[in-house]
Amino acid sequence: MVVTLEQLEALMKEQEDERLEFKEAKTQFDFGKLVRYCAALANEGGGKLILGVTDRRPRKVVGSNAFRNLEGTKASLIDRLRLRIHAAVLAHPNGRVIAFSVPPRPLGMPVPVDGAYWMRGGEGLVPMTPDMLKCVFDEAGPDFTAELCPGATVADLDPAAIAQFRARWVRKSKNAALAKLPDAQLLQDAELIDGDAITYAALILLGTRRALGQHLAQAEVVFEYRSNEAAGPASQRIEYREGFLLFYDKLWETVNLRNDVQHFQDGLFVQDIPTFGEGAVREAILNAVSHRDYRTAGSVFVRQHKRRVEIVSPGGLPEGVTVDNILDRQLPRNRRLAEAFARCGLVERSGQGLNRMFEESICQSKPLPDLTGTDDYQVSLTLLGEVQDAAFLRFLERVGQDRLKMFSTDDLLVLDFLRRGQPIPDHLKPGVSELVEQGIVEAVGRGRGTRYMLSRQYYVAAGKKGAYTRKRGLDRETNKTLLLKHIADNAAVGSRLNELLQVLPDLSRGQVQGLLKELKAERKVHPEGTTRAARWVPGGASGGLSEEGEQDG
Repeated sequence: MVVTLEQLEALMKEQEDERLEFKEAKTQFDFGKLVRYCAALANEGGGKLILGVTDRRPRKVVGSNAFRNLEGTKASLIDRLRLRIHAAVLAHPNGRVIAFSVPPRPLGMPVPVDGAYWMRGGEGLVPMTPDMLKCVFDEAGPDFTAELCPGATVADLDPAAIAQFRARWVRKSKNAALAKLPDAQLLQDAELIDGDAITYAALILLGTRRALGQHLAQAEVVFEYRSNEAAGPASQRIEYREGFLLFYDKLWETVNLRNDVQHFQDGLFVQDIPTFGEGAVREAILNAVSHRDYRTAGSVFVRQHKRRVEIVSPGGLPEGVTVDNILDRQLPRNRRLAEAFARCGLVERSGQGLNRMFEESICQSKPLPDLTGTDDYQVSLTLLGEVQDAAFLRFLERVGQDRLKMFSTDDLLVLDFLRRGQPIPDHLKPGVSELVEQGIVEAVGRGRGTRYMLSRQYYVAAGKKGAYTRKRGLDRETNKTLLLKHIADNAAVGSRLNELLQVLPDLSRGQVQGLLKELKAERKVHPEGTTRAARWVPGGASGGLSEEGEQDG
């Protein structure tokens, strides 16, 4: 996550290895080299690249003028690597330091750059060795879709699907030479065929209806529309049993036929939000087809209701992946199929489809994707289409689309937790400071008692300026005055700490105790009694017991 100045001092004492790299980069640093170093760090488990610090110990900060437009650099890194790279400028007294924090690659999927999988080698970078790559690929276990389908040949592939695969690959790679390759060479280069034999990946992606029915009937996708919750036959049912490229767009068009639009007034403008976002629905379908277990006899089901879409795929989550860690730990079950999808621009090999669904749901103020129905035998994903909070939409509009593109999934999850008034989980807290620096989140209090809230912009958008003032809390002196008044009003019997917590309900126990200590230091109040029975009364004390139950000097 984001590196702080305190962490920088500790890192500078450590030895460089495959997880930590320092570069002086006083004037500049080549972006291509930056991409390769980030890929190498990801391939070897994640790590940090620090610019503006000497690489030999004892290290010192020399400052760096590289990447003055750091937000643009982050966007370019995401575009090249499809990984969420955190980057921060540290204002060190000796100069500007740039810290890049790189997450680990997904399991079984090394990150390629310029046709190679990079790793650290001595003082530079070298391509990963074949034995290392084999170990990485083996993390995902045997790949069913890379196996050759017995009895199936190139004649079982649909020419229209092959043409679409070619067009998509040319567009994604910007390699016009692919347009001139014979079909057999194109598919050979994509590792989808071996001579006249074809892989299961080729069959799933490009197969004819007859071939799928004969060799892999469970590779179908079944669409159902239900106008109500009553049991019984669906109002509409379509069985798609052909190469995926032949029906992928048709399936979205079928969903979109009943996709109503929700309207929200924003000043003089009306904002339209579709109930089902195209990006989220397409990613959900791609995930189901790409990651399902094809050894299990069952179809992928897409069930559309008025305000939700359910996508159910056979086979549980891969080993080591759970509903709780699915955003951070991805394991490709069908690597060859995923690679083919990536070549034609449908998915990214870094496996960020679910992250994108979460991001789109948050940016459209919808409930988070629901995986409640997932078990050992199926993955069940529900996309809920009801917009929850129009004020949050207006708040995000004020944040700006360009800035939102720079946000990681974790950043957006933080905003969503705050919008719903829920505490931020511990694993998301390291990134909150950057949101505070950008003025999107506000910190209230100090130290361990710090709490967070959305910035004033959100409450202005919601027409709740009073709620902002209440949540933000009164200023410190006003809070102390309220405590002092309560203690003075109850001077005869004294005031216990629990009563004083009720006076300032938005403050934590530690924050209230801090205010009491200040009042005590000012000799305006003092405690009488031991910790549990202590009561606060007006005036200073020449002696007696403190709130910790120790003798006061």
